[in-house]
Amino acid sequence: MGSIQMDESLRLKRLVEHWAEHNDEHRRRFEESAEEAERMGLKAAADCLMAAATRAAEVSEQLRKALENLD
Repeated sequence: MGSIQMDESLRLKRLVEHWAEHNDEHRRRFEESAEEAERMGLKAAADCLMAAATRAAEVSEQLRKALENLD
């Protein structure tokens, strides 16, 4: 692999790592907000927020799989 391609590969790897970490933060916030909505009696909103948290976890998993293929 040439130097330029290695630089681009490293840049892409760092970007995907950042996305996965940032997405994990969103997932945690969705879960916290779902709990808050549940306490407020907003069951439908809580369910939607938990669904978003589940999907965010799935996105993070796919991003980490992509990272495995960037090595």
